Amino acid sequence: MASDQRLTGGGTDGNERLTAAAGVLLLVLFVVLGVTIVRIGQLLWLHLFLGMLLIGPVLLKLASTGYRFARYYTANPAYRRKGPPATPMRLLAPLVVLSTVVVFGSGVALLFAGPSSRSTLFPIHKFSFFAWLAITGVHVLGHLADLPAPLRADYGLDQGISRLGGRQPGRDGRVLALAGMLVAGLVLAVLLIPEFGPWVNGFHGFHHH
Repeated sequence: MASDQRLTGGGTDGNERLTAAAGVLLLVLFVVLGVTIVRIGQLLWLHLFLGMLLIGPVLLKLASTGYRFARYYTANPAYRRKGPPATPMRLLAPLVVLSTVVVFGSGVALLFAGPSSRSTLFPIHKFSFFAWLAITGVHVLGHLADLPAPLRADYGLDQGISRLGGRQPGRDGRVLALAGMLVAGLVLAVLLIPEFGPWVNGFHGFHHH
């Protein structure tokens, strides 16, 4: 297979596979993030770290779904033939994007503004998180049945080891994109560790107050 096909091939199916893989990665990380919220007193540092790490995979998921949106509404023949998502999911999508941007944007703003912003930015982050949780929960449930097929296509072992050798068009590029954005998020989180100090050190004072 030509190297360009290994990196950029796959068309609409490749886009679906990348979106599914990014969604599963996010789902796993969100579950861990949820644990940090339950034990926020002991795991605030991990909550902050994961919040920054997640930015990379979140951007990848938004990019892959946004690409499908743009190709469909600019009348690309392949994406037109594939069709849009089901109507309820299509109507929900703008709310998923908006709530995601608000919850992560307010989280980043809180980190840099420091604990002094607790009375102003924290309510935005808190209530946007609950809205995001409800909206994203419906979004995940609506797409859950669609995940196994695209994941098996790129990562399944049931049809031979060749699938793990990059034979699927564009698979190498999708793996690189997924790994690259995960590493980018990890690097961002590591670089921002010094910003965690005021929050971690001041948390118990705020909590008891």
